[in-house]
Amino acid sequence: MPMPRSAPALDATVVPTGRRKLKIRLLVSLSLAALGLGAATVLLLMVFGVLEKAKGPASACALALFFGLGGVLVGLVAWQGRNIAVIIDGAGLWLDTGKARQIIPWVALAGVGMHWSDMGKGARQYSVELCPSGPIEGRDPVLWALIRDEEPIAPGLPRLRYRLTVHADHQEQIMVAIRRHAPSHLWLGVAQRERGHIGRPDLSRRPRR
Repeated sequence: MPMPRSAPALDATVVPTGRRKLKIRLLVSLSLAALGLGAATVLLLMVFGVLEKAKGPASACALALFFGLGGVLVGLVAWQGRNIAVIIDGAGLWLDTGKARQIIPWVALAGVGMHWSDMGKGARQYSVELCPSGPIEGRDPVLWALIRDEEPIAPGLPRLRYRLTVHADHQEQIMVAIRRHAPSHLWLGVAQRERGHIGRPDLSRRPRR
């Protein structure tokens, strides 16, 4: 089996997950920013006396302006994450943020599987569960947000594992790539979990800058 290298192989499967998030978040950002721009315009017209000042509308405009600023922040976050990609090759699964890249090598895993949970109205959440065979670096600058400390998903597997959230549009492509590149004995299959199984990262693991 190929050992980890400094860059993915030429035959690696590249899934640009950041592009889809960018489209969705930019739509949200533009909507909120437009709301904020409209509110700012109304407030300015009130300040200069073009519109009659009223407590109710002024408060509503101030709230809309707040949402508009939030929209700008959403847009900035989306733009920063536009180059995020999941890369899978014979050495392991790579997470590329566009600024840094790290691999979870197959040789360091005891198992890998795909989990999903029902979100209602036919929607599903998917995740790739990567269970290490030994200790993991809890403060890795690229991988720390993937770490979860939960009950083992199978006997003999550790509590600590990596959980990579996968959108439904990418689930099939990523699963096929894992089945193609990862050693067959690692595959744990597909399993349903409770609603909201994705959870949240432990912020105490965030590396200090």
